[in-house]
Formats: sequence, C-alpha cells, structure tokens
Amino acid sequence: MSNNEKITCSNIWKLFGPDEKRIIKELDKSLSIKEVQEKTGHVVAVKDVSFSIQKGETFVVMGLSGSGKSTLVRCISRLIEPTSGTVKMDDTDVTKMSAKDLLDLRRNKMSMVFQHFGLFPHRTVVDNIGYGLEIRGSKKQERIDKSMEVLKMVGLDGWQNNYPRELSGGMQQRVGLARALAVDPEILIFDEPFSALDPLIRREMQDELLKIQEKLQKTMVFITHDFLEAIKMGDHIAIMKDGEVSQVGTPEEIVANPKDQYVKDFCEDVPKYKVLSASKVMREECCEDTKKMFKNGSNNIDQNSKIETLIDKLVDTDQKFPVVNSETGELVGEIDRAIVMKSMKSTN
Repeated sequence: MSNNEKITCSNIWKLFGPDEKRIIKELDKSLSIKEVQEKTGHVVAVKDVSFSIQKGETFVVMGLSGSGKSTLVRCISRLIEPTSGTVKMDDTDVTKMSAKDLLDLRRNKMSMVFQHFGLFPHRTVVDNIGYGLEIRGSKKQERIDKSMEVLKMVGLDGWQNNYPRELSGGMQQRVGLARALAVDPEILIFDEPFSALDPLIRREMQDELLKIQEKLQKTMVFITHDFLEAIKMGDHIAIMKDGEVSQVGTPEEIVANPKDQYVKDFCEDVPKYKVLSASKVMREECCEDTKKMFKNGSNNIDQNSKIETLIDKLVDTDQKFPVVNSETGELVGEIDRAIVMKSMKSTN
C-alpha cells in the first residue's frame, strides 16, 4: 500500500448462504452470478472487487438497487463480513481485526451517515451530536464544546436545544452529519445520505458537504444510485452492476470514455461541459496568434479548467486561447468558442 492509499479492497467476495466459506473455496470464479446461485444455492452480492481509495478523497460507489454497492461498503467496515478478500486501512488488515480492535476502529477512526438519519428522538440536537464522544468517555463540557463547534460548521447554530421532531428532514441530516464529524474521524462513510430529501434540500446538502470536505479533507466513501450526484461529489467513482465493478475512474474519465453500454447509459443525460476539462476538448495544434498570446501570458487557460467555467470568456469572441499544462506551464493546445459550443451539444 502506498503512503497515500487510505483504504485498499482486494478481491472482495460476499456470498449469502448457509455454507459461504466452503463454497467460495471450491467456486469456479468464471461462473456468472446466476450460474453460482443455480449450482450452489448461494447468492453472490459482491464479486471479486478490488480498488484503492486515496487519503483525503471522496470515493463514490454508485449503482442501481441490487448492484451490491451497499453490501460492498458494509464489507469495508465489516458491518457485513466479507466471504473472502482483504480490506486494509493504512497498513492494517481490517478483515483480521479482533472484535475489540474493530470496535475501536468504529469508535475512533470511522463514522457513518445514514439515509434515515438515525437520531435519538429523546435527545436534544447537541446531545445527539455528542453521542459518539459520550461513548468514547469524553467529559460533558468537552462534548458540548465540540458539538457546538460542528453545529456551527453544518449551519445549525441556535438549534442546539431543539429535538429532532422539531427539525426538517434537511436539518435532521445536518445533525447526522455533525454527529459523524464530532468524533473527528479519519474516514466518513455515507450510505445514500441525501436520497430521502427533496431535490432543493438535497442540492443544498451536497454543496454543504463539498464545502466541509474542502476544509477538512477527510477520506470519504459515498454510496449513491444517482449518477449526477456521483459526478458532483466524487473524486473517483466505482460503478457497480450485479456485484461487480464495471468501471472506476474520475468523473471526467468515465463521462469521456465509458467502458461499456451500462456505463454509457448513465452518461447519456450528463451535460458534458459540466464534467470535461479544457484538456479533453482542446485542439492540440496551435495557430501563430495563440502562440503569441501564450508568450504574453495574460489569457492562458489551465488545462484542468472545466468547460462550464470558460463559457462566459469564450462565447462572445472568435479569439483562440492558449491551454497550458497546470504543472509545467507549457503550451499544450488551444480552445475557442467553436470547441466549447461543440462540447455543449455533444452527447455520448
């Protein structure tokens, strides 16, 4: 595991059935999920999944209902025991942890945010937020101070003495997020946290979480069935189908180069210009005017700039603009209104 890898899943399988450990040892791994069920009577929920999650990134596990995404993520925390394979956090093999070490991991290193909030109705907001700290044995004033700190972070200042029943769905989810953040975990796991919310509140919560992540740089694992949410929230996305990962990549990689029809179907409704960067659509051959402008340096465009952010700059001019390498500053191509307009019209 490299220094920057926080979580590594290697060859994770999860079978449901009375004799999963024996079956997995004898299993012909080339069989389809349907064939495994017919031959063994066991259901394959996760099939030979491997990927790595970098420290400080948001990794989205995305798929339709029944794709295995929630089962896979529960295998990471061992809320569900993997049938075979390994999960490592830093250099520690989670699949070999004792019950005591696993409890310590969940209390001190990892927090979860659920779809249906999971708040205690008889506790005030501040007491709900401080619950994890209470379990840890933190003193009362320390719990209150930390809870008030994260309360402000999630935009609920002034609501500390209210009860969950007095809050809207969006506010309750903010309390759930605050409770997860209060223990200052290294890893945050989100299980479709915003899917029960109205669309406008959902967008608000997505934006709120992105702001918090920009500040805190936690390692986040985010489950969703919504591809637009996946490309908005994720640094990397793993798209699952029938227990397997169809494709792993950045939102841009997936939208620009879907590996199969299943992934391509998700990408069809995505406005490309919101995802693609200048480097994906630029013209590599530069005209003389572009080269002169590059030397001047005043209108250079970073290769990682999203097309969406360039529309106002390019839409009212026929001028071509230099695209430069974000690390070296070298000229790598040019972009103009025609390229931007084409990317806005194009579909997968």
